[in-house]
Amino acid sequence: MATARAERLVNLVLCLLSTRQYLIAERIRAIVPGYADAPTDEAFFRMFERDKSELRDLGIPLETGRNSMFDNADGYRIARRDYELGDIDLEPDEAAAVALAARLWDSPQLTGAAHGALLKLRAAGVDVDQAAPAVIEPKVRTSEPAFAPLLAAVQAGQVVSFEYRRPTPAEIRRRTVEPWGVVAWRGRWYLVGHDQDRRATRCFRLSRVVGEVRTIGKPGEVRRPTDGTDLDLLSIVAGSNPGEAQPASAKLWVADGRAKGVRRRARTVGRRTVAGVDGDLLELDLNFPDSAASWIAGFGPDVVVLEPELLAKGVRERLLGALARQRAGEVRR
Repeated sequence: MATARAERLVNLVLCLLSTRQYLIAERIRAIVPGYADAPTDEAFFRMFERDKSELRDLGIPLETGRNSMFDNADGYRIARRDYELGDIDLEPDEAAAVALAARLWDSPQLTGAAHGALLKLRAAGVDVDQAAPAVIEPKVRTSEPAFAPLLAAVQAGQVVSFEYRRPTPAEIRRRTVEPWGVVAWRGRWYLVGHDQDRRATRCFRLSRVVGEVRTIGKPGEVRRPTDGTDLDLLSIVAGSNPGEAQPASAKLWVADGRAKGVRRRARTVGRRTVAGVDGDLLELDLNFPDSAASWIAGFGPDVVVLEPELLAKGVRERLLGALARQRAGEVRR
């Protein structure tokens, strides 16, 4: 929407809110800035009709009527009782749930939104005690680099394209997806949408997205399917994960005297020297290899993944990403 038109609509709303009487179009033309620029009466009425339709599309209750039986034309006004937000009344348990939800998000992308929601509730007179001690302290991790761009694409309604790593068979393919939502299920984040390549509904685990997420086309092109009911994204994710993943065996090299956390969970099967450093060969059973990549990468050069190659590649990607961020920080300093 052009800035001039947006300003004119705001002025029109303020004008119609400030009066109890119905204002005819000619009166509105003289009062509201922007309408005087119309070169002809016909141009003004076309502009005014478009603005009325825009206000109604935005849900603003525009009333039409006459102040008396002697008026020759209809007038317009906005009743405050219909326009203003009603009183917000939350029960104590509901207010506690809001505070708990606000504490749930610890990512920079979502902290601001949660804080803004609390401010609006307090401004409306709702007491939400965020500082009160909680029985549980919830956290949802959003460390996947793909989270922020995919969430932004969902909100903007834009098609996305990204490289996706499949565990079986082990391969990386590019996917083009119409995103419907990003949801958490059993501690992992998933993108749900329409896969244009497969021409079907699919979900994608964010930890398997490789590299940069790119947007395609203009905002607003993606529409979630509607069939009279709400689309249950969690059911789609649960349906694509009918059973628990089978443990996968990984073979690692661990430097002598290092990575005690890995050693406690693994079994030693041999010895090897890597880059002149002596260490042990370990076997480790992993229920979720994708999540293990970030954990193993945290040990740096003290742990090297030998098998499977998919896990080794995931660890290398995380180490290279950490190195790139470190170098970018040094350049800024």
